[in-house]
This record gives sequence, structure tokens and C-alpha cells, in this order.
Amino acid sequence: ARYKRAMGYDVFFLTGTDEHGQKIENDAKAQGISPKQHVDKVAGEVRAIYDVMGATYDKFIRTTDDYHEKAVQKIFKKLYEQGDIYLGEYSGMYCLPCEAFYTKSQLVDGKCPECGAEVTEAKEKAYFLRLSKYSERLKKYIEDNPDFIFPESRKNEMVKNFLESGLQDLCVSRTSFKWGIPVDFDPDHVVYVWIDALSNYITAMGYAVDEKGTLYQKYWPADVHIIGKDILRFHTLIWPIILMALNEPLPKHIFGHPWLLFGSDKMSKSKGNVIYADDLVNRFGVDAVRYYLLSEMPYGNDGSITYESIVSKYNSDLANTLGNLVSRTVAMIKKYFGGEIVAPQISEPIDDELKQIAITCAKNCEQKINSFMTADALEEIFTLLSRCNKYIDETCPWILAKSEETMPRLATVMYNLAECLRIGATLLSPFMPNTSAEILRQLGVEESSWQSADEFGKIKCGTKVAEQTSPLFARLDEAKVIEEIYAETAAKTEPKKEYIPLAEEIKIDTFEKVDLRVGKILECEPVKKSDKLLVMKVDLGFDVRQIVSGIAKYYKPEQLIGKKVAVVANLAPVKLRGVESQGMIIASGEEDVRVLFIDDATDVGEKIR
Repeated sequence: ARYKRAMGYDVFFLTGTDEHGQKIENDAKAQGISPKQHVDKVAGEVRAIYDVMGATYDKFIRTTDDYHEKAVQKIFKKLYEQGDIYLGEYSGMYCLPCEAFYTKSQLVDGKCPECGAEVTEAKEKAYFLRLSKYSERLKKYIEDNPDFIFPESRKNEMVKNFLESGLQDLCVSRTSFKWGIPVDFDPDHVVYVWIDALSNYITAMGYAVDEKGTLYQKYWPADVHIIGKDILRFHTLIWPIILMALNEPLPKHIFGHPWLLFGSDKMSKSKGNVIYADDLVNRFGVDAVRYYLLSEMPYGNDGSITYESIVSKYNSDLANTLGNLVSRTVAMIKKYFGGEIVAPQISEPIDDELKQIAITCAKNCEQKINSFMTADALEEIFTLLSRCNKYIDETCPWILAKSEETMPRLATVMYNLAECLRIGATLLSPFMPNTSAEILRQLGVEESSWQSADEFGKIKCGTKVAEQTSPLFARLDEAKVIEEIYAETAAKTEPKKEYIPLAEEIKIDTFEKVDLRVGKILECEPVKKSDKLLVMKVDLGFDVRQIVSGIAKYYKPEQLIGKKVAVVANLAPVKLRGVESQGMIIASGEEDVRVLFIDDATDVGEKIR
């Protein structure tokens, strides 16, 4: 958004929060507050993070906003009246964290194929959206518009995994919870997340509410949706079909960005490896954090973040390459020319190389940013800055300053450095706006437009650098900072774990139908062609059972052999990846699974009550 504004575009940057659903209703109930009180708190926290990070959004929409709810009801009714939504009955496996239904064939090891959570069987009357009606039309649209979804790998994933096999009609209402937008013509139902949340992109513009549709007519179709890769399916399959059914244009592009991992792992509160943006800003400053995030998020692959890598990159790129260059340049202009940027006089071939890098930097950046390769765009800028540091070493200004005869040459060197910094600061403005402004202030440059960044020689001779300056980024003591961070992390209280709703209440006679026994694992090995399953021989005293369990990511076979575990002994046998499983071992957790081990003094085959 900042870049496009700098290029002269009229930009409308929309973001916000999706606030309805069963999980939110359950979370609020667990806290003893209303769903609205809960979402008001969380939405405020989300918005505060956007503000801390300096996001220049033009509108922050909440799906609990009155105008949005009214628009969604109109959209739902229109689709129903034209036959694209119909009443039916849904029977399937429901994942609460994802708020999504799956068929049994879609499950992976009996769990949600997206997040790995346990699923429950659900059956209820529901309204359905006819995705199947538009499946071929959408497939052709993607074929005819090859840059509709990118990166290319994400597009191929959507086409191959979903469109080629045809889309099934989608459940778009629920009756099992109340925290949602009521279907106005059938109040037993609430509008499900797809039509509710996805419609925000047009309801924010006044669609179906503002009769004049001023904003909608001006800004739709959107030039781009920028979304996380984990919700790409909803935005590239369901949302376009909703728009097709409404006879509205599709967004021009959908960019599925990768994740930022903690080292090589997904961030998880249960693992204690979550890094919070506001904590980073408090320690390193907002521009340093923006720089790290934008430079370390590759175009198509997941990025990585650790405290060690943040400090290392801060010192190498910001303190050394950028900060040191600005400090040296401004200090030398003060020392050798009384703080005045004087006209260049004597040029040498080495100057031409520097100038060429500088004047092509803007064009290269534009190409990268327009392709959403933000890390590559930043690399272009820092290539220029690194070349400036090398230019200082090659020209040796401190030696040129020793003789009156070489002062004209020194004037050229200092002008070239100042002008390269002007260009670099201008190009940094979308990424590091505060830093960009401070560099220009220290150079005495009041304004520098993006359009002037591909021209060399825009600084007026006689410009005075700032009298008061300070280092942009002071070098950090890496060992000390890391020690402080981990000490602070350890001192914080354990984060509250996500509320997991209780299953349906049962009586004691129902529980007694489950025969839990103490078993001892005699043998254990991975299931062939599976990275999740282990197959083990378990002694129950009266029998040796073969049990398959999806715990290979958490345990090696040698960690389990000889251990006593709790076994569901009367579970009907099933086949997992073609291997028969004659029971189930008991474990806890979703993202960090832990097997329930039994005291070794307990006898094998003992009944667990």
C-alpha cells in the first residue's frame, strides 16, 4: 500500500477480523463472558498490533459490524432466491478449530487433514452453496487467467487437489450454535463462515447496503487479496464462486503468502515458541522488526525467525551496512565541507559504476514489489548500500582530504554518497518509513519522491546536512540481548492453553463400556510409507495386540519399547494405511502429543477404572 501510494495510485487498504463461529462461542462461554465481549477484546488486540507495526490500512472491518451483517443477509437471500443456495442435510466429520466439515475419506489418520485435530461426527439440516454448478467455470477462468493465483505452486495445488476432481456443494449455514448472522428467512440457521467472512471484501465497500455504491464502484474489483497460504482454498475456490453467483467481477490477483516459522517449527503456545510483534518492537524498534519480517519472508517458501537471527541481521544489515554508512557519510560532509553538500567536480570511471547501480535500483525494486517479492526488493536496496560502503573503501575520502589538490575529487565522492543515500532512503520508505524519513532529514533533503529515485543528481548543491544526528541503529551485544530475552521469556507466566470444549455428557454405564487395560509395548517400528504412524506389539496379559498409532512425529520406537501404556482394549479393529490396528493407546495434546505412561509397578492386563 505504501509503495503504490508513493507511485501515485489511489489506494484502499482493507483488513479486519472474522468474529463469528462455534469456537468463538465456546471460548466466550469458558471465560464466562458474552461472545461480543470476547470478540471486542480480541479485535482490539489485533488492531493494536496493526497500529504498532505501522500498517496504513484505510478501513478495519469487523464481521460483527451492523452494516456487514445486513449485507451478508441480503447476499445469502439473493443466492437462495436464485437457486444457488438450497436447503439440505449435512452428515460428515466436523473439525472445530478449522470450523470445517470433511468426509471420512478426506481425513488423515482419522483426524482433520488441515490441522490434525480430532473430528466429531455431525448431522444437521443446513443450507448449501452449489459449488458444483460453477466448478468447471472456475477451472476455465483460472486457465484463461494464469496470473489469477500466485505463486504458481499454490495455483497448481488448488487446481490439482480440488478442481480437477470437481467441487462438492458447500455447507453455508449451521443450527448447532447461535453466534453468527441469522438467516433472516429461516432464523433457526446462522450464516456459516464462508459467506459471512469472505463477503467482507465487498461489504466494506458498501455492497448490498450503500445504494449508490460509491466506494464499491470505485475500488472493486480488488487489485489483489494478500492472504496466508493456509486459507488459500477458501479465497481461490469458494470466494470466486460466490462472486460468480452474484454476477460480480473477481479480484484481479490472489497472492498466498507463506508462513513465518520459529526456526523450522510452526509457532505454538503449547510449545512456548510464539514470538509477539509488540514485544519485538519494544526491544528493537518498529522499523527493525519490519525490515526483518519483510526481508526474511521468501516469495514461495516459509520464512524463519529466531531471536538469534533477529539480532544477527540487525547488527549486520542495519547497524553495519545501513547505519554505519549514513553516520560515516554525514560525519565526513560535516568534517570536510562544514556540513555542506558541494557540487561534484572531478569524476572517475569508478563513479559511473556506482551511479549505474543507483539509477537502476528503483526499476529493479518496482519489478520485485509488483511481483510481491518483497525480500528480493530489499536485497536490491541493500546491494546499493553495500556498494556505497565499498566505494568509501575504494576512494578513501580521509586521504583525499589531506591535500587541497584532491579536494575537488573529494567533493564528487561525498556528493555521490549523499545522492546514493537519498535514492536508498526513498526506496526504503515503503519498508522502513521512519528510518527513510530520518536519513533524508540527516541529509538535509526535505522531500524525495519515488519518481525521482531513478535520477542521479537531484540533491541541490549547497544543501546543509543536519547539525543534530545520532546513529540509526546502535550495534547490539548479541550474547547479552539473547540472555535478556530468554530470561524475560522464562519469567513470564505459562500462557493459557486454548479451551477445548467438553464432549457430550455421559453416564457411568456409558463410560464402563470402554475397557481400558494396562499394556506393555514389546515391539515398535514405523509403518511403511507413512511419516505419522507407528505399529507396535502390545502385551495385555491375556493377549498380544497389534496397535497402530499416529505418534511417529513425537516418539522414536526405542523410546516406547518396554513402556506400559493405557490401551482401549475393546475397540473394533480398523485398518490404517493398510495395517490392522486392534486397539488404541491413550495420549494427550494436539500439537505436542504425550503418551500416557503407566507406573511400571502396575501389572500388565490390569483394568483401568
